[in-house]
Amino acid sequence: MCLATRVQDLQPSLTLKLAQLANEAKSAGKKIISFGIGEPDFDTPGHIVQAAIEALQQGKTRYTATSGIPELKEALVRKFATENELTYTPQQVTVTVGAKHALYNIFQVLLNPGDEVVVLAPYWVSYPEQIKLAGGKVAVVQTKEDNNFKVTPQELRAAIAPQTKVFLINSPVNPTGAVYTKSELLTLAKVCLEHNLIIVTDEIYEHFTYDGAEHVSMASLGQEFYERTVVINGLSKAYAMTGWRIGYAAGPVSLIKAMNDLACHSTSCCTAMAQYAAVVALLGSQEPVREMKNAFQSRRNYMFEHLQSLRGVKYNTPLGAFYVYLNIKEILARKGYSTAAEFCEKLLEQEGIVVIPGEIFGTPGYVRLSYAVSHDDLQEGLKKIEKFITN
Repeated sequence: MCLATRVQDLQPSLTLKLAQLANEAKSAGKKIISFGIGEPDFDTPGHIVQAAIEALQQGKTRYTATSGIPELKEALVRKFATENELTYTPQQVTVTVGAKHALYNIFQVLLNPGDEVVVLAPYWVSYPEQIKLAGGKVAVVQTKEDNNFKVTPQELRAAIAPQTKVFLINSPVNPTGAVYTKSELLTLAKVCLEHNLIIVTDEIYEHFTYDGAEHVSMASLGQEFYERTVVINGLSKAYAMTGWRIGYAAGPVSLIKAMNDLACHSTSCCTAMAQYAAVVALLGSQEPVREMKNAFQSRRNYMFEHLQSLRGVKYNTPLGAFYVYLNIKEILARKGYSTAAEFCEKLLEQEGIVVIPGEIFGTPGYVRLSYAVSHDDLQEGLKKIEKFITN
């Protein structure tokens, strides 16, 4: 059977290969500790779960408007106003099946064949594939480790071509944990304004910042930037709701309407009871979010204490998200591994530890570790990584 070119060109996932190897090891009775998965290890807070139960009991199980129930859109409008200094109307907000769905839809409605999107490496694995599926082209900027993997205005300007249409930025950044300051974002936004670029900003990790770092939305930097920016976010990370699949986007009415028109022919709407639970998540107590943030910061600090003693490991201190991005080029050379992917396979095979190779983020020679794991697994896993590296 002949498949469409758009899916034939999709890059296979190295993480799937690691997942398969990990499942095989588990089936053989081996303990596996994963530093790979990008989701909180906490349960969804009880008051959110209860809201979903009550919605089910009240028969709120039918189709909703494609853009989301009015209560949720109003809650999102309030969230933007109180947390991000952004003023939106409900018509400027749409609810999606996770933040990934919001990103997919915005590229589908923005890009014509040949339009370019500037993407910063290291990047989240789905960015390039979603852009290609929309017929766009990816213009990758390789950010520098000595600049904490942040793009400079000069680097951004050099990547812009006549066919460039969109600048995509993620802060806090997956996989590096970098957080852009307000002044850094402003200089980048001015470059986008000069070249008439649309800005897509992925802010899914906004609530997890550390050591005094603060999340700033590019859309809040001024009216001229607000008018050309689409904000992408979701409840998956902050509220430990990865499986609930509630994301959202906010931006110009014309773009949001186009996203809704597209969604009505694909997903129709998000799950009704999950939307009612999301209202309670946004308007209810935010203490569970603060507790998760504090736990992640404690785990991050514990991880640093142990990584500092490992010969051949380099890293920048992440100020956001829940990942640390390790430069292991010296280790690869010393142990004779040709790629970080090979390193990850051997680490899994010998020690039962899952980490993610930098190749999937566009930067060979690195690995990503998530500290969204229990303290016990963190302690045991780091000891095994140290044993593997030093032997």
